[in-house]
Amino acid sequence: MNYRERMRGLREDNDLTQAQVAKVINKSQQGYNHIEIGRAELKIEDLITLCEFYHVTVDYLIGRTEK
Repeated sequence: MNYRERMRGLREDNDLTQAQVAKVINKSQQGYNHIEIGRAELKIEDLITLCEFYHVTVDYLIGRTEK
């Protein structure tokens, strides 16, 4: 599983919209959508922010662990 799939899964598991998560990382909904579908890359700063927001490790978000 790649980080894009994990991002979407975490967002859906928490009943959040793309617009809501986009605000967390200071992106537009469209900008966030581009990351989630692979048209844009996730910046390391945004990766860290999302991990803190969802209370998961970077290893989990990037698919290195299932915990």
